[in-house]
Order: sequence, then structure tokens, then C-alpha cells
Amino acid sequence: MTRQERAASAHPVLAWLRREALPLAAMLLLLGAARDTLANHYQVPSGSMQPTLQPGDHVMVDMRAYGLRLPFTGIRLLDTGHPQRGDVAVFDSPADGTRLIKRVVAVAGDHVELHGGYLRINGLPLNQEPRQESFGAKQVTLDLDAGGGPDIDGITIPEGKLLVLGDHRGNSFDGRFFGLVDADTVYGKARAVFWRRGEGMEWRAL
Repeated sequence: MTRQERAASAHPVLAWLRREALPLAAMLLLLGAARDTLANHYQVPSGSMQPTLQPGDHVMVDMRAYGLRLPFTGIRLLDTGHPQRGDVAVFDSPADGTRLIKRVVAVAGDHVELHGGYLRINGLPLNQEPRQESFGAKQVTLDLDAGGGPDIDGITIPEGKLLVLGDHRGNSFDGRFFGLVDADTVYGKARAVFWRRGEGMEWRAL
């Protein structure tokens, strides 16, 4: 095959790449960037957040809640908010990098005590009813069927740190085991469950 013949046979491939492959690659790149910076989803792997989240739940995660980041990097372009007490947040475990979902229960400056699974923040108990805690207007139901898990006798959260716990206090690998989480590294805020095993599509705000 001559050089001219080889060049001619390559033209259809190049034309296909320009017509089909490049637009598809661009679309996938844009979708990936949107998932990384705007919204994503998380599948709950365990029962550590029961009864709020069940194993297998699919959760919509707002990636803009705690800062708009450059796609595919951790570089923050715009400060859009900070984790607050009561938020359900997605982050990487300081222990091994596993992506986790837990509740933010204390932020910088808070003095925390935990006994029998119930929290006291700055000296005030969060529970007014059995198995219930109040984070401002947000009411959270706890699972204490396995007990309250390890107690916290009293710590003050340093600047830039968060304490995260599971709502299933006696069955949660959380901040009592792996320590405090850097607030700036939290990926996003879980907004709602949009699919639950056995129930299908729904929208349960968190």
C-alpha cells in the first residue's frame, strides 16, 4: 500500500473521531466536572446512620454546599458555606481514605460530651425526648439498640475541625475511632435520599 493509499484509508477514521468520538469525550468530561463540582450521589454501605439512612440508600450530595472547587481537584474557587451541626456530610476517613457519610455533631469551639449515646454541646443536652436529638430546628432520631458506643468525657473542637458521629451510635465507625475531620476536606452535604431498596424512587430530605 502506498503512502497516498494509507493516508486515504485513515481519513474515514479521522472523520469519525471528529464527528463522534470527540463530542462524546467532551460530554463525558463535562458530566464528570458537573458531578465533581455541582452534584453527585452516594450509596450508603452500612447501617451506621440508621434510622436516618438505610444500607443501600442512594443519596443526592450537594457538592457546592461547602465551596465551589476546581473540577477534579481539591482547590476551592469560591467559599459557599461551612459544615454546620446536624448536617449529614460526605468526606474521606482520616484513618484510611474510605469515603464515609456521617452527621456533623460539633464544629470549631464546641465543647462536647457524649454519654450513653446522647450528646451535650457546650453544657447543654441535645435530647429532650428518648432517642431524639435536636440540632436547632432539625430533629434527629437515634438508634440505640446496640447501646451508645464509646463515650466522650469532654473535648473542645479545635479551629478547622469537625466531630462526626453516626446516628446508630452503638454501631458506627466514626470520629470516636478515627478522630476529628478537617472541615476544608468535606466533599459535600447530603440533601436527600432519592432511592431506597424495596421502596424505589422517592425524595426524603435530610
